[in-house]
Amino acid sequence: MELGLRGRTAFVSGSTQGIGYAVAAALTAEGVRVTVNGRATDRVQAAVDRLRQEHPGSDPSGLVADFSDRTEVAELLESLGAVDILVNNVGLFGLADFGTIPDEEWARYVEVNVMSGVRLSRYLLPRMLERGWGRIVFVSSESGVNVPADMIHYGTTKAAMLALGNGLAKLTRGTEVTVNTVLGGPTLSDGVATTVEAIAAAQGIPTDTMRDAIIAQNRTTLLERFIAPAEIANLVTYLASPLASATNGASLRADGGVLTGML
Repeated sequence: MELGLRGRTAFVSGSTQGIGYAVAAALTAEGVRVTVNGRATDRVQAAVDRLRQEHPGSDPSGLVADFSDRTEVAELLESLGAVDILVNNVGLFGLADFGTIPDEEWARYVEVNVMSGVRLSRYLLPRMLERGWGRIVFVSSESGVNVPADMIHYGTTKAAMLALGNGLAKLTRGTEVTVNTVLGGPTLSDGVATTVEAIAAAQGIPTDTMRDAIIAQNRTTLLERFIAPAEIANLVTYLASPLASATNGASLRADGGVLTGML
């Protein structure tokens, strides 16, 4: 399907692998000039090179910045040119017992998972409104709605992303700028895949068997398998397109049916 995105520009935070890279690749395939982002120069360059190889004729670029470092974020903002599409994807993820999470770790999760979107949107949204068109998409999680007991810090920040996206959308009233949020479910990102492989190797069982056993523990998934990063990226790319012009301030699920409520 032609999404009408050719010639647009996009910045995708945290996009050297996983969902972020899948989003960058999907946008690039639609003719968008994408800027990828990561913390390490070599990984950013590798992502740029991979996009060029997978999509001949494309012209991706990269910006290095650690979103836990305010100085690096400020330098990144100064380096950004005109951006039509902002995808707030960067985020920390991890299991932890609530009682053992120190204040410093809470602050780190808020800084990366929430304040990255605050700072990028605060800089880019006014410029989108001035130019008369733009898209901001937050990549959140079903954990922001149904907060897991073993990831309360993570789920709390993903809930904050939902609130941030909802509030920002209200600033776009009567314009062709939209702000939406995608609720992802259990996804076989690069990090998850590596972890599954390590656990499988330690237990001496096939990786596929371990992967299936892990997802089987999720009693509410209707998909009954891990989601591929590209499946999340498909929804993000649609929301970034002119075809999604009537969708604003929404939280849309690509969660595999983990959230079983009607709304």
